[in-house]
Amino acid sequence: MGDPAPLVTTAHTSITDMTVTCFIRYEIDPYQREAFKEYAENWGHIIPRCGGHLVGYFLPYEGTNNVAWGLIAFDSLASYEAYRRKLKVDSEARENFETAVAKRVILREERTFVEVVDGTFNVSAAPREAK
Repeated sequence: MGDPAPLVTTAHTSITDMTVTCFIRYEIDPYQREAFKEYAENWGHIIPRCGGHLVGYFLPYEGTNNVAWGLIAFDSLASYEAYRRKLKVDSEARENFETAVAKRVILREERTFVEVVDGTFNVSAAPREAK
């Protein structure tokens, strides 16, 4: 299991300003659901402090019970790399990661970097204008 993969931005950057999002798929121990929830909640203040824009962590609700997700946005891959450097020296980030390892909360994780398709994110339900 690698380091957590959060995103880098400033407090006033909106998700629509992000050019790359790190999509993390976690295979979790379903009996450690609450421990994963605590792990994810801890990232809620660590990620922004280290420069990422936390879109959110998601736990299974119905259906498969051993897969969770985390999404962190960045304005570039270079911003992501700067974020990773900050994360490695942040004592709270290291402690959160080490606790998850010690408890074997996360069995496997995969990272994929994605970009938003224009016109498909945060689209309102308002009717489209006729052309």
